[in-house]
Amino acid sequence: RPAMAPGAARLALPALLALIGVLPPGLGDAQISVHPPEATIPRGGTVQVNCSTSCDQTPKLGLETQLTKKEVAHGSHWKVFELSDVQEDSHPICFVNCRSQLMAPMSLTVYWFPERVELLPLPRWQPVGENLTLRCQVAGGAPRRNLTVVLLRGEEELSRQPAVGEPAEVTVTVLASRDDHLANFSCRTELDLRPGGLELFQNSSAPRQLQTFVLPETRPRLATPAVVEVDTQWTVNCTLDGLFPAAEAEVILTLAEKKLDSTSLYGKDSVLATANVKANSQKEGIQQLACVVTLGDRDQKREENVVFYSFPAPNLTLSEPEVSEGTLVTVECEAQAGATVSLEGVSSESPAHRAEFRLNASAADHRRSFFCSAALIVAGHLLHKNQIRELRVLYGPRLDERDCPGNWTWEEGSQQTLRCQAWGNPVPQLKCQRKGDDALLPIGDLRPVKREVAGTYLCEARSPRGVTRREVVLNVTYHQNNMAIIIVVVATVLLGTVSGAAYLYNRQRKIQKYKLQKAQEAAAMKLNTPATPP
Repeated sequence: RPAMAPGAARLALPALLALIGVLPPGLGDAQISVHPPEATIPRGGTVQVNCSTSCDQTPKLGLETQLTKKEVAHGSHWKVFELSDVQEDSHPICFVNCRSQLMAPMSLTVYWFPERVELLPLPRWQPVGENLTLRCQVAGGAPRRNLTVVLLRGEEELSRQPAVGEPAEVTVTVLASRDDHLANFSCRTELDLRPGGLELFQNSSAPRQLQTFVLPETRPRLATPAVVEVDTQWTVNCTLDGLFPAAEAEVILTLAEKKLDSTSLYGKDSVLATANVKANSQKEGIQQLACVVTLGDRDQKREENVVFYSFPAPNLTLSEPEVSEGTLVTVECEAQAGATVSLEGVSSESPAHRAEFRLNASAADHRRSFFCSAALIVAGHLLHKNQIRELRVLYGPRLDERDCPGNWTWEEGSQQTLRCQAWGNPVPQLKCQRKGDDALLPIGDLRPVKREVAGTYLCEARSPRGVTRREVVLNVTYHQNNMAIIIVVVATVLLGTVSGAAYLYNRQRKIQKYKLQKAQEAAAMKLNTPATPP
């Protein structure tokens, strides 16, 4: 039957009293009733209880209870009692003496909300794939038969259990996953008083956030040279894959138990830590390099031994770095004890830490590089250090056929570059002039060849260490214009033909004129001769 709240009991009282007033007394056996038969009230609350009877005599009504009570109303066959400051469940009994004693009990339930609902602290870090036990404690709260504890991941319900014991502790075990990282867990109590006509009352704990992680069983990879030269800077890399969440991983690099300054670069599931280290010259020998990757409350460590050594480059010397041609030069190379040297120009059949040789400097040795290599074995590693020195030889000017050819033949109009190189140290000045008119030879310029540059040139190389000369002949070939020749020949032939024809014509006229003149003279003579007498 539904419970009635104190306010509802007061509203129903006038109707109940009216009903009792119209009941005819003396009908049937005497009865007693209590209203409400059940009631649910908050702790410390107040409720009114009505006891009534159908006794046909003047009844003696009462309410048996240990609670604080007060009669607030009555009639001939009923009484109303007010119970106050109710702290716990109780069962008051209405009674009446009517030839015999009759009783009617009621059930009075007291409810109150839990004083504490707490999800116990979670691990700071929870490994993925391992069991996680959630514990919720509930102190207080009644009635316990209506009190349920719910464990939650966010809004997802993980477990629902009754509250048992004081304080009540409810647990549930789940398998932690990556999806649980940064998820909120909580617990909630539900006091369901709806069967008694009230509501469902909820009370939640403060949420707790979980951090899950994955740290693989593999150790980090430590990339470092096995041997390192003192007073040099070198790089150390430490990597580890398969991390979750990678950005939460902490990497510490140490050398001889001293922490190194490092920077970490995070990938989706990996971390790379890099440190630039300078080896201390005071710490030759073996030192331990370590990399520790920490995630959650666990770590993985890798250690490597690094050998620090001192190995200066060999000392390569020339007796004189700059000499005149023909000077004897000593080349010497020396390395530290324990190392062996290899000097270019010296047999390596008996390697030692020192080697030397001598040479008579020539022009071909100018700017010659001498190479010396020193070798040292450190912790099974063969190391090399090299040294180079350059010799400078002073010599007079040189002009030879290879670098300044003595005869050039080019076709007119072609693109050509005249090449003439003088050698010497110091570098000589070169000038080429044509014999006869001192015209300069255009050395090193790319230009079309003209016949005007043909001729014999005298090239002179001059420096503080002397002078040298060389003749250079430049020939230019060209082709005549055949069409012009043909035109000239034809013109000449035509002119000769015309001239010959004119000559013959004039000669013929002269001959004819001469003959005519002779004939005229003969005729005149005949006219002037006297006739012979018969």
